[in-house]
Amino acid sequence: MKIDREGADAQLYFRVLENIDRAVIAIDGKGRICLFNPAAQDCTGLSERQGLGRPYQDLFAGQAGLINLIEAAIRDGRSISDHQNVFLHRPSAPPLPVSLSVSPIFNETGEQDGVVLIIRDLSRVLELEEAVRRADRLSMLGTLAAGLAHEVKNPLGGIKGATQLLAMELPETSHLREYTDVMIREVERVNGIIEELMDLARPRPPEWTEVNLAKILGDIVLFQKEAHRGKSLEFILSLDPSIPPIRGDENLLTRLFLNLIKNAAEAIDRSGRVEIVTKVAPDLHLYRAGNRPAPLIVVEVRDTGRGIKAEDIEQIFTPFYTSKTQGSGLGLATCQKIVNEHGGFLKVTSTPGEGTTFSVSLPFLR
Repeated sequence: MKIDREGADAQLYFRVLENIDRAVIAIDGKGRICLFNPAAQDCTGLSERQGLGRPYQDLFAGQAGLINLIEAAIRDGRSISDHQNVFLHRPSAPPLPVSLSVSPIFNETGEQDGVVLIIRDLSRVLELEEAVRRADRLSMLGTLAAGLAHEVKNPLGGIKGATQLLAMELPETSHLREYTDVMIREVERVNGIIEELMDLARPRPPEWTEVNLAKILGDIVLFQKEAHRGKSLEFILSLDPSIPPIRGDENLLTRLFLNLIKNAAEAIDRSGRVEIVTKVAPDLHLYRAGNRPAPLIVVEVRDTGRGIKAEDIEQIFTPFYTSKTQGSGLGLATCQKIVNEHGGFLKVTSTPGEGTTFSVSLPFLR
């Protein structure tokens, strides 16, 4: 198969192939790669020079399912697709979830002259699906928590009132006052948790204003440096100065990023680094009916702390789940709720012993 890059039509075709977000890999009649567009280079982690001219068996060595798909399309002369449970192995990156489609290529005389492989990166799709599932679970738990909180709050008030009356009846010198003080303090602690639960289940409506993310993040880092002065922590702000103020609730967004940055600092035992990065996502937009696509502003909070085990990642957004010796376990559930209210997405990646990255994607709505 000869690739002709001459002529206006051919140049248009190649411009399309170079800018499409799908990996396009053409395989000639001898089983060698004859076209390897930029998206294919991104998916496979290989350059065009590394891909062109290689047998497809070498390019996809160790990936029997993918090779079988290509061979079936070559043998049967028909299009074959697989849109689930396919992972593309890469030399220097984790396996990439993808969907595949292989179609035969025919020449001018109608004879089969190779196949074209179309690969779609599903990692973003799976992230968004997981964010939606997490939001649904949180909504259900929030409804349950609201009913539970209401039932507990009333008797808790009675316990506190009775304890205060008992304390008033005891002499100032009575050693029993220690017990009443503990009871009142613990009731107030439980009441605080219930208030957080009720906020999670029925939060106040957002108050929309223009929010300067750089200022919010700068102020939070300033206070966290003081709070963790006893550690050897380095806070790094890598903020994109071109990002304008976004539409959001300043108090809620402050609470969101305070939780994430505080958690990042607490995940580091003695010394380490917390980095906060803002950027515009180049490949993601939020589409809403009747509106222009809105770009997504991404805020990443990275730490070099203990990391999170893979089996715990699914649980960390569940209310009351915590790995800390202190804390209610409602912080990340609240973060998820705030991100949902702003129409965004919250993602976490972590490697035990190396660190964690929380990524918040917020739509830039005018």
